[in-house]
Amino acid sequence: MSQIYYADSSVLVKRHVNETGTDWLLELLDPTANNSIITSTLSIVEVFSALNRRVREAAVDADTYVQIAGDFLAISNNEYRFVDITIELIESTQRLLESYPLRAGDVIQLASALISRTAIQNAGLPAPIFLASDNKLLDAATAEGFAIDDPLRHP
Repeated sequence: MSQIYYADSSVLVKRHVNETGTDWLLELLDPTANNSIITSTLSIVEVFSALNRRVREAAVDADTYVQIAGDFLAISNNEYRFVDITIELIESTQRLLESYPLRAGDVIQLASALISRTAIQNAGLPAPIFLASDNKLLDAATAEGFAIDDPLRHP
């Protein structure tokens, strides 16, 4: 049975850079599983930031970066559904920031997940499972009623 997942950028990077949780994520994203990924448009910026940090730290060379960046964009355009950063989303972040100790990017991810969950449930589908590798973000997602998972729990 297919499942909808909301994934933050820490999860999406694992699809392109081999690290703890990569094998688990690749299995989850196997086309035969028919699972779907939703994420914020902010994830595009965050993934490029994470990849460029790896280049600066010499964990990824420039040629590999070009390949990974191209793969990420192609997959993003063909496989992911994005939640745009809107005024509605920004307005919802105030309550979340007043409730949870989140950084700006993380609160945008959580607000995006909440907006997507509402739309998905209004369509009669089950809520997405929230995926991230940040404990504070996962705690906030749990408090907001999400089922969660962390790729780091799947070595």
